[in-house]
Amino acid sequence: MNDASAIVRNVSDTARWVAYFRACETLRPDALFRDPLAERLAGEQGFRIAATLLDGNKHEWAWVARTYLFDQFIAKQVEKGARLVLNLAAGLDARPYRMEVPAELRWVEVDFPEIISYKEQILSSETPRCRLERVGLDLSDVDARRRLFSELSEQAENVVIASEGLLIYFTAEQVGSLARDLAHPAHFKSWVIDLASPGQLKLMQRTTGRQLSEAGAAFQFAPPELANFFVPFGWEPRDVQGLLKTAAQFNRPPAELLALLPEPKNIGANYPWTGVCLLEKR
Repeated sequence: MNDASAIVRNVSDTARWVAYFRACETLRPDALFRDPLAERLAGEQGFRIAATLLDGNKHEWAWVARTYLFDQFIAKQVEKGARLVLNLAAGLDARPYRMEVPAELRWVEVDFPEIISYKEQILSSETPRCRLERVGLDLSDVDARRRLFSELSEQAENVVIASEGLLIYFTAEQVGSLARDLAHPAHFKSWVIDLASPGQLKLMQRTTGRQLSEAGAAFQFAPPELANFFVPFGWEPRDVQGLLKTAAQFNRPPAELLALLPEPKNIGANYPWTGVCLLEKR
C-alpha cells in the first residue's frame, strides 16, 4: 500500500480532506465563503491527507468552486420556499453553522454513524443557525433510506436535497436507484448534485482517483448524458454550472486550464468537465 492508501482509511476520510480545502479558502482575503469550523473538522488527519494526495491538491480551485455553487443553489431554494434541507452524505459540512438561513429552517444531515459521532464531538459547543438534526445511516441500506425519505416528506411540504461529493462513489445502477427513491416522496421538490463527465473521470482515475481507489474510495459515476441521466428517474435539470467556469469568474483556476473555456454548448463524453446541477421533480 502506498502512503495515500495508508492515510485515507475509508470514503469518510475524504470529508476531512474537503474540510481542509474549506479551511484554506477561509484564510484568503477574497474568500468565496468563510468556514471558521473547517480547520477543527479537518483535524490532523485532514491535513495529513492533504500533504499526501499532492495531485488532488492541485485542484483546490475545483473543491472551492463546488462548495460555493452548492451554497448558492441551496440558498436560492430556501429563498423560494424550501422548509427542509436534506443533506445526504453530509460529511463534515458546516453550512447550518455558517450560512445565512432562517432560524425556523429544518436541516437534516445523513451520514455513517461514525462520522456523525465524530462531527457531534467536534461541534458540541457550537450553535447552528437553524433546526439541525443528524441521522446515522448507511445510504446503501435501501429499506432504511426509503423509510427515512417517507417520514421526512410527511413532515415538510417543500424539501431540497443536497448530495455533495456522494454520487461519484456509486455505480450508475446505484445512482439510478437512489434517484428513483428520492423522486417518490411527494414533497421532495429539488435536488442539488455534483457531476463529472466520463473524460474528467478518466483524468481523476489516473491521479487522485487511483490513490483513493486503493483506499476503498473509488471514483465510479460519470454518465455520458451528464444531468440528463436523471430524467428517466423523475428529475429534470434546471440549472447546470461548470466548476471551471465558476472558478474563472473569481480568478481561481490554474492558467493552463483556461484554454478549456468557454465550455462547449454540448459537452461531449470525452470533454473534461465537472459541475454542479440543480434538478427539479418532473
